[in-house]
Amino acid sequence: MILEMGIENKLHHGTTTVGIVCKDGVVLAADRRTSAGYLVADKKTKKVKQISDHMAITTAGLVSDAQLFTRIIRAQLKLLQIRKGKEPSVKEAANLLASLSYVNIRRPSMVPGIVGFLLGGADKYGYHLYELGIDGSISKADDYKSDGSGSIVAMGVLETLYKKDLSTEEAVPVAVKCINAALQRDLATGNGIDVFVVNKDGVKSVFAKELDMTIKA
Repeated sequence: MILEMGIENKLHHGTTTVGIVCKDGVVLAADRRTSAGYLVADKKTKKVKQISDHMAITTAGLVSDAQLFTRIIRAQLKLLQIRKGKEPSVKEAANLLASLSYVNIRRPSMVPGIVGFLLGGADKYGYHLYELGIDGSISKADDYKSDGSGSIVAMGVLETLYKKDLSTEEAVPVAVKCINAALQRDLATGNGIDVFVVNKDGVKSVFAKELDMTIKA
């Protein structure tokens, strides 16, 4: 289906996102560049987005799809919370978001959604990280995940620096190094780094840095 639509080369659209499972939470990180071919369309895009009190996602793909899916999943999770009287589990959120992608990409009358997500969250069962593909696939991570055009570079850093039972405090600099490595090698990754921690206390920004690419004469 994907090959027939001729979008196989867009599966990992320009960006780099990282998720790390820690003993006291989940760390999510991303760059800030939005690209349109060889054009840098936006230098301040926020690609880590809070979707509930204890859940956040990273986005890698078409901006319009990412924005639409983010709005929909936020609304659905809020409705579920109102109906059930409690926040849905991270697994429920992952299934909901995956269903959106699955249904959207298989509607012949619609443009398929081309966006991948990393979903990190905390619930009564612990801390969780899921990778959601553009086709609605779900992959649960016990350690770490990376998505986007710079993910190959980021995964090399993760393979080297990741250790079991890292704390979020220890994992934040690892996430920064992953995005920084992708910044050096991937054309579609750049302009800044955002890192968030998701734990039992909620979703919190712990690192935000804009990179000045201006050459001063």
